Amino acid sequence: MRLFTRLTLLLVAVTTLLALVVGGYALAQARHAQFVTLDDAISTVATAGIHRPASALSDAVNMVQQDNLNLTLVVVSVGGPATIVTQGATPLRDLPTLADARAAQSATRSSADLPGFVYRAIPIGGGDFLVIAGSTAALTAANRTLVVRTALVALGAVIIAVLAARLILGRDLHTFAALTDFATAVAEGDLERPTPPTATPSRDIRALAGALADMVAALRTTIATEQRASETMQRFVGDASHELRTPLTVIRGSAELLARPSLDAEARDRAIQRISEQSTRMSSLIDDLLFLAEVREAPQRASERIDVSALLAEAARTFARDHPDRAVSVDVVPGAFVVGRADYLERLVANALANIDRHTGPHDAVSFGVRGGDPVVVRIEDAGPGLPRDSYGSAPERFVRFDPSRSRATGGSGLGMSIMADVARALGGSLTTEPSALGGLALVVRLRAARASGAAPAAPGAG
Repeated sequence: MRLFTRLTLLLVAVTTLLALVVGGYALAQARHAQFVTLDDAISTVATAGIHRPASALSDAVNMVQQDNLNLTLVVVSVGGPATIVTQGATPLRDLPTLADARAAQSATRSSADLPGFVYRAIPIGGGDFLVIAGSTAALTAANRTLVVRTALVALGAVIIAVLAARLILGRDLHTFAALTDFATAVAEGDLERPTPPTATPSRDIRALAGALADMVAALRTTIATEQRASETMQRFVGDASHELRTPLTVIRGSAELLARPSLDAEARDRAIQRISEQSTRMSSLIDDLLFLAEVREAPQRASERIDVSALLAEAARTFARDHPDRAVSVDVVPGAFVVGRADYLERLVANALANIDRHTGPHDAVSFGVRGGDPVVVRIEDAGPGLPRDSYGSAPERFVRFDPSRSRATGGSGLGMSIMADVARALGGSLTTEPSALGGLALVVRLRAARASGAAPAAPGAG
């Protein structure tokens, strides 16, 4: 059952109950007031003659006539039948007995002998009694009319309440129902279903709609991220499988060649050299994979204070010494410190220089830069061919190569960039790629600056 239907039924039930309670109480009070009025009229006539029995009958007749009271006066004799002295608007069907009269001397009462009447009796001498009776027929008819009117008023109140509820709550409840249908559809997998409009004055409903829309948007983002991660992992598995298959194939072929008894010494030496080279290549690839898994699964952001300026300046001096044909420029601001693991940062710089060594010409210029502040910005630029135009501007995704070629000579395994990006994340920072002013690639690493501390900085060569 819909919430709107349930609320409507509940409102009808509550309104009806309130109408019954209030109407019943009002009817009871009205009936009581009418009976009190009738009782007061009877008691007034009775009180006027109760202390003067001799003139009680005449006094009662005069009072009824003068005040135009709708009462019936009956004399009940000891030795004879009852006599009606004055008849009210509603005639008596039965006459009171002497026992009825004697029982009604102290207060007004009703009796089965006089249905539809209440009465009281006063002695008038000689054992006779004057019975003063008032009809309740008019009161009953008035109460019946009042009951009908009260029922109509209650019905009108219910109708007004329902119409008011539909007018005030209808839009909110219909919006709530639409949001429920939307959430159900999303739970069943319809993630492309648009969020229903929320043109409602209720702030709570609008807040619910906004929270639901945010939740669905986050769910869509999460699913899209998982899909991209799955595609990336599948691509990585293909690349890693290819990279491992190539050296294994060379090693197996060389081993089969070595098994030939007629193999000469020169061919044997070449086969042994190929096995050694491919074993080294496969070992390096496996080391990269293990390191990447370590960084991703357990970054271990240690509280080691690292002098980035000293580390990069030392790396620039070493690179310039190992590559005397390259123009190496250094723009390092001293005193830039970060907190993390020095071996991770050294690995990032080493991977960046290895990429430059592999993918740029032997005479291409290289630039090293460190800018202080928060964050600390490290820039390593080269004058090589750079990246494809649409690959700049964001951090490299894990396990993705910018060159789709599977040959290490042209594209590599694609783990160098992945390691650098993950190391930057493990250090609490980020890595992005930009076109270099030298014409090639600029790697930009942003790291949170270390707070001033008395801890000794790590040496650039520390591991």
